Amino acid sequence: MRFCNPSRRVFNTTNISLLNRLLSLSLALVMAFTATVQPAAAQGGIALLRDTEIERLLKSYEEPLLKVAGIDPNAVHIYLVNDASLNAFVAEGQNIFIHTGLFLQTKTPNELIGVLAHETGHMAGGHLSTKSSAMRTAAIPVLVSMALGIVAMAMGGGNAGMAILMGGQQFAQAQYLQFSRSQEATADQMGMTYLERTHQSGRGMAAVFQRLADEEAMSAFYGHDFISDHPASRERISSLEDRIEASPYKDVKDSPEAMHEYRMVQAKLAGYLSGVQDVLNRYPASDTSEEARYARAMAYFRKPDIAMALKEVNSLIAQEPNNPYFQEMLGQIYVDLSQPEKGIAPYQKAVDALPDAPLLRVALASAQVAFERGNLAQAALSNLKVAVLQEDDNPFAWYLMSQAYARLGNIPMADLSTAEQHYSIGNMGGAMQFAMRAQRGLTKGSAEWQRANDILSIATAQARDRR
Repeated sequence: MRFCNPSRRVFNTTNISLLNRLLSLSLALVMAFTATVQPAAAQGGIALLRDTEIERLLKSYEEPLLKVAGIDPNAVHIYLVNDASLNAFVAEGQNIFIHTGLFLQTKTPNELIGVLAHETGHMAGGHLSTKSSAMRTAAIPVLVSMALGIVAMAMGGGNAGMAILMGGQQFAQAQYLQFSRSQEATADQMGMTYLERTHQSGRGMAAVFQRLADEEAMSAFYGHDFISDHPASRERISSLEDRIEASPYKDVKDSPEAMHEYRMVQAKLAGYLSGVQDVLNRYPASDTSEEARYARAMAYFRKPDIAMALKEVNSLIAQEPNNPYFQEMLGQIYVDLSQPEKGIAPYQKAVDALPDAPLLRVALASAQVAFERGNLAQAALSNLKVAVLQEDDNPFAWYLMSQAYARLGNIPMADLSTAEQHYSIGNMGGAMQFAMRAQRGLTKGSAEWQRANDILSIATAQARDRR
């Protein structure tokens, strides 16, 4: 958002210094309001987790909803955010962000799917673009009050000017939140429609929002400031329950297979994110279920207690030798133990089971590149080429590719891969440097030379724009 300063001709010379200070204060107030209404993704600082098992599960939940909503599943990206809160949100570009807390705090797949249906309603309703428009509209009272408040304070009415500034901010915030509450209610109803079209119950959605309502009530009880961009919780749940009772699918339950798959992912996340002792308390040794052993294997691996981690994961593999995620974990343990030669075989089994999973191919390539005594650079390169065709923005894949090319003595392609690595993380200076180095060694006019030229052109233009 860009602001225009009022003309200084309004003020005499004795007020110019005061005006500069007041402009800074007013701008800070406007930015505070903007931070309140901007999508969480735009505020930065989110930590993403990547995992093939979890990403595929989320995709299996979301794709049917997208199809009945008329949205191309290939245009939507789902990200897992390392955040313990019960939350999910959408951001521009049809991106859905799911907090790990949503996985760990929900009880059934239907609850998480209900949240996904709600977020799909936001996308299908075009709420991302209309929210931007509402933010601009709501900012008008802030701008007007900023100008009037500055004038009042510069002319000696400090208290009156500050009151004008704060009043404009509060009015704008209320105006925006009223708009947002309407959007949330619409997304609820659209999400319920998608659940019905896919023959799923809406009870999970209502259960999650009931939990949020309880948290809101607790926040109010303890006197915490609570400004929600959602409808009044009780009214919202009542509206959902009316719709649920009218649905022929209201009593559809998650299958035992779906529940098991969900609990395995919950166990994996708990083992990876929770304190080791908390995991062992939640999944004691007396619990021999698959999910308990999965959680303990991850916790022991983090502790580290490698002997116990290997014992747990090998017991899982003995029960399900073709499970790619158990094989992946075994490979990860060996690679982290600096024994990549032992990690290659389980990683290869994981890739054989899921040949279209780029993260698994990158993991296998990392073991192949790390095993310096083996002549596996070409095999690693083959895996990485497949992976970057699916994910060309994976910086670790490009890094490994540069290492593999260097191992094979192909320095120009190693430089081009390094340029791709820098380009994927937005380091345009590094991308330009290595693209120029690559061009000097590549055949002019070849596809690789042209790619280096493209990176150089784009990076140069972006660097110029930033300056």
